[in-house]
Amino acid sequence: MKFQDDRTPEQRNTHTWLVGGTDRCLSGWGAATGGMFYAFWACEYKDLESVEKWVRSRTDMMRVRVVGKGYRPKGVGHCHVYVVTEGHNALQAETVQS
Repeated sequence: MKFQDDRTPEQRNTHTWLVGGTDRCLSGWGAATGGMFYAFWACEYKDLESVEKWVRSRTDMMRVRVVGKGYRPKGVGHCHVYVVTEGHNALQAETVQS
């Protein structure tokens, strides 16, 4: 499993909640050739509800889940952890992403 984490060392201590799942569009090719592509957004606890709502609204995401510090999927594929900071779409009121 290829693992890419965009958090800084400091953010790994503050943005410990991951919300995401299997990306139906990116699985099976590119960085995830022969496997699944897992996309997660790291956030602070105070933003967890907003981020989860935003991720669940995305039509490209399957099996959405919330996981904590230390999550590492196994198998073949790619896992990418993005960071939710101030100004991110997930924190905008009533944002729907398709």
